[in-house]
Amino acid sequence: MVSFSFKVGSCAVKTNSSPDYAPLDGGACVAMVGKDCVAIACDLRLGLQALTVSNEFPKIFNYAPSTYLGLTGLATDVNTVSQLLRYKVNLYRLREERNISPQTLANLVSSSLYEKRFGPFFVSPVLAGINHTTGKPFVCGFDSIGCIDFAKNFIVSGTASDQLYGTCESLWEPDLEPEDLFETISQALLNAVDRDALSGWGAYVYIIEKDKVTKRKLKGRQD
Repeated sequence: MVSFSFKVGSCAVKTNSSPDYAPLDGGACVAMVGKDCVAIACDLRLGLQALTVSNEFPKIFNYAPSTYLGLTGLATDVNTVSQLLRYKVNLYRLREERNISPQTLANLVSSSLYEKRFGPFFVSPVLAGINHTTGKPFVCGFDSIGCIDFAKNFIVSGTASDQLYGTCESLWEPDLEPEDLFETISQALLNAVDRDALSGWGAYVYIIEKDKVTKRKLKGRQD
């Protein structure tokens, strides 16, 4: 986070270039691309800075059979954004008479966040899914005002982002099979959250293939 200060008359004012909201509730989320499959995983901790409130706070939401969105950040905004997107996706399904694709959901998330750019939601979404038309995996991330970060390998968010980048860069390989992808994303997430006091306490992992989705719960350190 970059900060700078300037003087107004005789008064010095300090300004932050971006809000430092992540440490309030903690959390970690990662999405990873495999061979004709994609995985998304999140931790389960809900906290108030150093105080752990719950160890059963999943941050991944399903919006189509093969499209999932992970939300880290302020817990109240996580719930608000997830419900807002549920409403918009339901309207899309009624109007178009088909499920929303990952690419379309990415644009919907981006525009929904940008609408609130002057009073943004304090969330950092991660999207993962498989396009049923092309059969190709898709992952991307967003900042709090909707700027899309497309990725071909993996994308991370949350207070454990620095640790996740290190573990993912070390463990990820191209064209991983579903079981190998599960092992890779699980080890990357668990080892990252063990090095971050504001995330962890178990995890959920979703392995998304064209014809099925496998959900698994990981046991992590409870301290």
